[in-house]
Amino acid sequence: MYGVLLLLHILAATIWTGGHIVLAVVVLPKALKERSPEVLLGFESVFEKIGMPALLIQVLTGLMLAHRMVPDIAQWFDVAHPASHAIMTKLVLLALTVGFAINARFRVLPTLSADTLKVMAWHIGSVTVFSILFVFVGVSFRTGWLS
Repeated sequence: MYGVLLLLHILAATIWTGGHIVLAVVVLPKALKERSPEVLLGFESVFEKIGMPALLIQVLTGLMLAHRMVPDIAQWFDVAHPASHAIMTKLVLLALTVGFAINARFRVLPTLSADTLKVMAWHIGSVTVFSILFVFVGVSFRTGWLS
């Protein structure tokens, strides 16, 4: 079961992180250059169909993997427990990602225009960095970088 959970988690992370890297490095510069919110909205409408399920799979499998590693949820927040540093970091990154997503969905996207593209660019850049940090922290479970 562990292998299946880890595989699903990594595949979903690949989709989520890879999609955001493409968005930040390819799509966003084009949208900014052309001052075209439609470029971003076009990518978002396509990516959302696979990106959001990937994020949901990451959250579910991540919680299951964390519970498998540290069954006592209270220890997830015990800084004396070696795995808690990575688990807490992932939970903070998740909270930041969700916060940025909610803000983008309800405040930025409804008013997205050529004049507000830079606000969306900050959201995209931030979520892309968070997604890369998710991967780094995930690797740290094996390397001990955050222990």
